[in-house]
Order: sequence, then C-alpha cells, then structure tokens
Amino acid sequence: MLKKCVALLCLSMLPVSLMAWGAQGHRVVGKIAENHLSKKAKDQVALLLGTERLPLVTTWADEVRYSPEYTATAPWHFINTALGLPFAQYAGVVTAMQEPNAYLALNQNIAVLKDAKATKEQKVVALKFVVHIVGDVHQPMHVSRAEDKGGNAITVKYQGKDTNLHSLWDSGLLDYEGMTYSELATLLDKPTPTQVQQWQKDGITQWLWESYTISQQLYAETEKSATFDYKYIPAHLPTVEDRLLQAGIRLAGVLNSVLG
Repeated sequence: MLKKCVALLCLSMLPVSLMAWGAQGHRVVGKIAENHLSKKAKDQVALLLGTERLPLVTTWADEVRYSPEYTATAPWHFINTALGLPFAQYAGVVTAMQEPNAYLALNQNIAVLKDAKATKEQKVVALKFVVHIVGDVHQPMHVSRAEDKGGNAITVKYQGKDTNLHSLWDSGLLDYEGMTYSELATLLDKPTPTQVQQWQKDGITQWLWESYTISQQLYAETEKSATFDYKYIPAHLPTVEDRLLQAGIRLAGVLNSVLG
C-alpha cells in the first residue's frame, strides 16, 4: 500500500505537459470507447484486462514511460513533421517515416493484437498502448513540429499565469469543464450514426491530418499573441470536445475490428 501511495505521489509530481490530454482526457476517450464496443470486443477486452477497466488503463503508457523497460517508447506519444504540407504530401511523409513515432507504434501494437501467436501478456501491453496512442494523436499538439517540442517550448500566458502551449492543450482546457471523466464522457457521447460510421471509416493518417491542421491554426494564433485571456478556453473548447469524442469512437472502431 505504501509503495502504491509513493508511486501515485511521484506520478502526481510529473509535469502536466508529459501527459497528453491529462488523465482526465484519456479516460474520457476510454469511457466513450467502452460505450461503443461490440459484445465480443467488450468480452475480449475484459479477458485481457481482468479486474482493470478500459478507461483507467488509458494512462498506463504515460505512467510507465520512464521505467527502464519502456524508455524506448517515449517517441510513441507524438509525431512531428514540417508545417504547411497538403494532405497527400503529409500522408506520404508520415507513412514513410522510419524513426519511432505514434503512427508506427499504433500500427505495430494493433498488429500484436491481431497476431494469433502473440501471448496474452503481449496483447495486454499492446492494448494499453493502443488505447493511449489513439488518444494522443487526437490531441493537436501531439501532431505538430519538433523544433518547439510540440508546443512545450512555447511559453504562453493564460489569465496572468505562465504556462506553455502544449500544457494548455493537455489539461488546461479540460480543467475548465470541472467534471469527472465519466460525467464528461456522458455529456459528449452523443454522436449521430452517420458520424460514427464516417469516423470509424477514416484511416489513421486522416486522424493525424485533422490534429496537424488544428495545431497549425494554434501556432498561427500564438504567433499573433501569446497572451490569452478568459475568451481562449471557451473559444477552443468545442474543438477539444470534438477530438475527445472522435478519439473514443475511433478507438471503439479499432477494438471492434481487431477483437470483435
């Protein structure tokens, strides 16, 4: 019990910028996905996770990334390219990348889940990475540019306090909601059947492209002024909510396809 408390204390001291969407956002994604699993996929997830619940394992990949056996997974949480690329060129750059990144990692871990020869332990780890990375790539500042570390190196001022662009988008906007992850998931989880069908049909490069497009807009706004007032969060909250909902629906689509 003492070790668990110490571990939780250490986790709570990590910079917010290291945890995409924060725990709150990732769990919203997991809860929405859980709501849209087929019966077979839900049974398979339960078989793999045992007593653990899908929304609560969405942060596991952040929690273990500094453990020696998982330090190599640090690049799995983001993907960076040059800005200003049209979709076709962007998709070509992403799919041609050889260095570790979120796109490669997501596809690799999905392949493990599909692999009949993979052990249960391997599939459990792969599932935990999949549910996390899907959330990560829907956070716009995780699909951005390398020179400013996805906005971590861009200092902004929000309501008189210094922060950075990445942190503001990881958790700052969600903190504004003041809800539990299950409450927020319930509020957001109202997609139309047409939206569910289209979002689950979209390929991974489309997910990335959407985040990439948003991050370019955020960079442009910040270049005009890095001092944000009370209007910033209400203006961008619909985008955050859309990305969380899309991530949850798409995660369910992946798991239904792979496990269902």
